[in-house]
Amino acid sequence: MKFVRRGAGNWHEEIPGARWFKADLHIHTIDDLAGKRVKVPPGLTGPPQSSQEFAEYARVFLRSAVERGVHVLGLTPHCPRGTDGGISAVWSIVEEWNTGVDDDGKPFREKIYAVFPGFEPALKQGKRGLHLLFLFDPEIGQDSYVTAFNLAMGGVSPWRDRELQISSKTADEVFRELREFNGQECPLDGGGQPQWSYISLAPHIDAEKGLLGELNAQVLKNFPHSEVTGLELGDQKLPEDTMKNRAWLADGMAADRLGFFHASDAYSVEEIGKRHTWLKLASPRIEALRQAFIASDSRIRIGYKREESDVLAEVTSPPDVTVNQRPWLRSVTVSGGASFFDAGRDAQSTRFDLNPDLTCIIGGSMTGKSTFLDGLRMYVGAPLPKDGALRKQVEARGRERFLGGSPEVHLDCPGRDPTAPSHERWPAVFFGQNELQRLAQESEAVEELLSRLVPAEMQGIEARQVQLKALDRELRHAAQRLEKLDEDLTEAEQAFERTERAAEELAAFSEAGVEKLHQATRAVRRWQDSAEGADELAAELERLLDSVNAFDWPEADEHLAMVLEDSETELRYDDLAVQWRAIRKQLRLAKEELTAWKVGAKSAMGALEAQERRVRTEVDRVLAARGLDGSRIEEFRALNRQAALLESYKANLEEVGSKRRSGERAFDEQLKERQSLVEEQRAAFDRVIETVVREFQGRISPRRIKDGNDELLDRFLRKFGQRGITRWWNDLDKQLKPSPRELLDHLEVGTLGEVGMSEAVQNTFREQLTQTKQRHLSAIRCSDRYVLELKMEDGSHRQLEDLSGGQRVSLLLSLLLETEDERPLIIDQPEDELDNRFLFDTVLPALKRLKGRRQIIVATHNANIVVNGDADQVIQLEASATRGRVGCLGAIEEPAVRDAIVGTVDGGDEAFRLRRLKYGF
Repeated sequence: MKFVRRGAGNWHEEIPGARWFKADLHIHTIDDLAGKRVKVPPGLTGPPQSSQEFAEYARVFLRSAVERGVHVLGLTPHCPRGTDGGISAVWSIVEEWNTGVDDDGKPFREKIYAVFPGFEPALKQGKRGLHLLFLFDPEIGQDSYVTAFNLAMGGVSPWRDRELQISSKTADEVFRELREFNGQECPLDGGGQPQWSYISLAPHIDAEKGLLGELNAQVLKNFPHSEVTGLELGDQKLPEDTMKNRAWLADGMAADRLGFFHASDAYSVEEIGKRHTWLKLASPRIEALRQAFIASDSRIRIGYKREESDVLAEVTSPPDVTVNQRPWLRSVTVSGGASFFDAGRDAQSTRFDLNPDLTCIIGGSMTGKSTFLDGLRMYVGAPLPKDGALRKQVEARGRERFLGGSPEVHLDCPGRDPTAPSHERWPAVFFGQNELQRLAQESEAVEELLSRLVPAEMQGIEARQVQLKALDRELRHAAQRLEKLDEDLTEAEQAFERTERAAEELAAFSEAGVEKLHQATRAVRRWQDSAEGADELAAELERLLDSVNAFDWPEADEHLAMVLEDSETELRYDDLAVQWRAIRKQLRLAKEELTAWKVGAKSAMGALEAQERRVRTEVDRVLAARGLDGSRIEEFRALNRQAALLESYKANLEEVGSKRRSGERAFDEQLKERQSLVEEQRAAFDRVIETVVREFQGRISPRRIKDGNDELLDRFLRKFGQRGITRWWNDLDKQLKPSPRELLDHLEVGTLGEVGMSEAVQNTFREQLTQTKQRHLSAIRCSDRYVLELKMEDGSHRQLEDLSGGQRVSLLLSLLLETEDERPLIIDQPEDELDNRFLFDTVLPALKRLKGRRQIIVATHNANIVVNGDADQVIQLEASATRGRVGCLGAIEEPAVRDAIVGTVDGGDEAFRLRRLKYGF
């Protein structure tokens, strides 16, 4: 019976390229009822007897898988029922998955990604027979599927009295016959590819009937294990448990590209997925499954971890991006404007589909790889390179080519608020061409990389970093406030001293009657001011009288008389005339009274002036008798004012002094708090350094230089403007330069000579370093500097800045990839001068470990990054003179993509063939 696969476009529209699936590749069906272990699902009355009942069983089976979130199924009964001429439950499930529709109206193939029909025979090896799993593409069809099983059994009936029977053939014989059968029976599709294929997996490997349990250490010598793709772990075992004390197994798995996996070995629909594995697949075909096991380091994730109770528990953060919701960009659509990627008249837009793990962008020179990445960088507002030349390049490509003419750009970021700013939805970290090399010169960048390498330390390091920066700011501000308080205290002390002297001098003046003189003078001044005010008021009254006399108001007439007569008011025109005459009279009287008052005021003022003269004469006589200059009488008023403020100045002096003492205590406490944080931070970084050295096996060695960032101290010392101090600082070896705390300690105990100061410089330094400047100096923190060293082949270590460009990039890239940062990482052509040995040993393994944890987009010309990095999505760009376009895109498994890789980054078919000939492969 021929199988015709129906499509399901939802899977790779949701996640372009290869994506993660929860898989269970070892599930028994009711075909194995003869063995009495399989359970009929609840709701079915008994063993199915008709195609309709088998179809209902298939629906229950598929729904159970859907409920448990299992998307890839391997159906592996010991015996498909079809061998006895009956209906195969396996094939009922395959057909229902391919054509059936669930009760909600959604096809099963849109809920379950792949179903692989297979079987689990017991082959003629070992005492109880060797169990292997065989999985096929459904395109094999039911008839050929049954034939393949019969070939595997060699004419032996699979069951006898509930006991599984052993095949008459060895594994080697079965592999040989299946290869021949596949070659004879499997037609090619339109692209010249086999319509179906198969793989073999080894189940329950440590059991007596398993591959290692039966054959043990001789498996590598006597078993054709290259035909086996994967090894099924025991229920309570992880890879490290199985590999323990089996170096031979590690060597064999590496040589033949075997991978470990967990599966349920389920005998009921409720057990589906009870043990599972995360697989990364680009298509629902056996070839994709084979590729996953070949690249098991990047395409297979064990879904369990060992807990303290020594049992396995499901991991809480699986690699599936639809589950853990890490930030990623699914697609970029560009249209309109004058963008390099505007599709023009032929299409509405250009769309770039990206994978949540590794996407490689390839293409010839000037096809727009850097333009695309720089354009995204500009569009989302990510930080630009600090280097001026690199910054201009990024801005030119991003703004002028990608964003030219303000095109419409749409970013599809699943699970993110579409109204949020672009950089919040997609918080990517960008590194453009040559930017990684320049990064080697920035100690802060190295420190940031180290801070994110160890998850257990990362949060604490970041929190302390924030606290330290806050304390640095607070201490700087506190030093400035204390400097102002010093000035305020000096002013308060001087003011208090002046008022005390004023109070003492006032004693002599008060005995001479100076206060009585000032009282008389004040009285004269007050009456003089009143007389001047009266003159101004009289002038105002005169002007008002003139205005009143000139006021023109309506005379009486018959109309007004009639209106008033008819109105309810008692007012009469004559009353208004009387009131107006009264107003003018009152104003004239006021003027006359004011004139009379001025005459009286002048007489009073004369009397006061005469009294002032008499008092002044008496004061002059007393002061002269005491030998005081009469002119100092004028100082009395100022002295009197100062003396009156004595208590307030005293209170102010006490208040300012208290504030300064309090500020100094707080300043000292903040210094202690900061130093404590510095020590905690150093301890944390030391633990990170130990981890890096251990994980990189000494090939990369970070090193901390205590107080190594001395820019702030350098700036502080140069502000003195003293040539001797500057010369001492410049001539001092960098390793011997003291920290601010060390300088202050040497100053306190008089040992500045120990830091290289001559006697003359010491004297100048002491003179310059006032108490206020000492405080400013203590507020300065020279943060630690971190350097990276690479172990060379001769065993020596070389610092990052001393490495070649390729070694720098390789080292930094490997650390970037090892961080626990979840933000997408975008790198433009990291292979410039890339060290290929370091690439294979460090960078590519890190790339593979990141899958399922972080989105990485790399524009590259290096085939090793694309192929050996196992790209999950490849985008090939092409370009005319004015426009760029997507030539093809997809996973490596797709023929068109493979051709694009060979033609674009591998030199073409002929170059590839020639290399193989030259290498002798």
